[in-house]
Amino acid sequence: MIRGTRISRERSIKVILRRASTYLYHASVHTKLAVSLTAVCLAGLLLVLTGADAQDKPELTSAPFDAAAYRVGERLTYNVSFAQFVSAGHIELFVAGRGRYFDRDGIQLQAHVETSGVVNVALLSLNNDYTTYVDAATGLPYRGQQVVREAGHTTEASSEYNQPAGTDAIPAKLRAGEFPGTFDLLSAIYRLRAMQLTVGAAHSFIVRTESQDYQAEVKVVGHSMIKTNVGSFNALVAKVRMSASPIYNIVVYLSDDEWHVPVLVTGRHDDGEIRAELAASELVAPATPIVTPTPPPVAPNPNTNRASDPSTNSGPPLNLPFKIGEQLNYQVYLGNSPESVGSLAFAVTARGRYFNRDGLLFTVTAQTNGAGGRLFFVNDKILSYVDPETLLPFRTEMNFAEGKWRNTRTYTVDQDRGAVTTDKNQRIEIPVGTHDLISAIYALRTFDLSPKRQNAISILAISQPRTLLVNSIQRETIELNGQQIPALLLTLSTEDTEKNRLQIRVWVGDDARHLPLRIAAVTPLGAVRADLIIKPTV
Repeated sequence: MIRGTRISRERSIKVILRRASTYLYHASVHTKLAVSLTAVCLAGLLLVLTGADAQDKPELTSAPFDAAAYRVGERLTYNVSFAQFVSAGHIELFVAGRGRYFDRDGIQLQAHVETSGVVNVALLSLNNDYTTYVDAATGLPYRGQQVVREAGHTTEASSEYNQPAGTDAIPAKLRAGEFPGTFDLLSAIYRLRAMQLTVGAAHSFIVRTESQDYQAEVKVVGHSMIKTNVGSFNALVAKVRMSASPIYNIVVYLSDDEWHVPVLVTGRHDDGEIRAELAASELVAPATPIVTPTPPPVAPNPNTNRASDPSTNSGPPLNLPFKIGEQLNYQVYLGNSPESVGSLAFAVTARGRYFNRDGLLFTVTAQTNGAGGRLFFVNDKILSYVDPETLLPFRTEMNFAEGKWRNTRTYTVDQDRGAVTTDKNQRIEIPVGTHDLISAIYALRTFDLSPKRQNAISILAISQPRTLLVNSIQRETIELNGQQIPALLLTLSTEDTEKNRLQIRVWVGDDARHLPLRIAAVTPLGAVRADLIIKPTV
């Protein structure tokens, strides 16, 4: 039970997590958009991780090869920002296995690229999977597959590289349709990592995209200490040049160890800066040695948001009403106007090692656009690192930009001692089992939300703890994008009567997932609501 503003330790640990069931609605939207330089820029983020410049001959085939870069089970997740969009998307790289693929010893590499938030809705909707099979001795790719999802359609393609059968004795210049010494984007990333990278080293090679070959050069110019969400790294600084590319001034920071993990990539585009920052890193050891037969072609699934479900490979399975990779995008409306004034995006970004402990990373971004931006500028982002079992936060990072007000805050939470330490070394006493603003949203999805039932949790409302009362009022049916969806109406309130004037209401799906469908409040600017973007029924 919860008494006053304190939550018992037993209550916080023994939160009942409800089992998920089947769902009738979808949280993503796929709108066909015209291709622009911005689209090209985002689609080329993988290329940014490889490096380039004009050279006459590829030298990579004779460069030293360090197999340590291909760690089976390694999963790297990157948050991508672009121009003013602090959360434009994410990239995931995964060394899926080593074995016999297509009748030769190889390593299977996977990548997932996905845009999010305003970029996904208004600029470019990407939700693509890439699989490349590389030779285990050289890192050269011999087969690539990709699944591209756009505007509700899925296309699949495959490519053959450096085929050994029947052509080994023929000079490279006579091999029709082959690209000896040529890498696709995914294999180039790992081959770069497998090089001997020391200050002053320079390497060149050829990278092929879907429609163009790039002759590439990367040069290591120095060292730098880089701080990321995963930790601090002593990094090698590599400058990259890439001819005929809309991306320039590219700098790649790789960990100065045997694995050469890309921890940060920056680049410039005419429309703004691009940053891909390491958000999660984990190594999942395979249970048994991987010896597999030739796999079938990649089977596209337009209703799947990720190449694989990391929750099945990241520690014990979690009985949660959401999966790792879940992305919820909302359009924000003011009053009865049909024109959107902003966007809101919630994401279960990844599970990995954060600040020396196992954790889930939740991210939330809020932005105004168009008329909303002219009325009141907002560009907020919050990161919440939580315990996978209890969903209680152990670190919260906030970056607020509202009107002329700017503020950044970082909280380190000690749930055992009931204390928060700020980035300014201030201490805030909290009840054990206190949530931040983001983890509270995900935690309430695990509650029993039957009508007339009340739940209470402690939350850290920016600078002080509050008791949040979640009252389940009644069942209703709401309309979203022409669909009638069963929902539960919740009201959220605290002991702060001033904050209660916001009259916060949330409609969640009437099923085990309790997906937030609509969030509404009353502000000084008038009534505001955020509606989940759902996939139209066919």
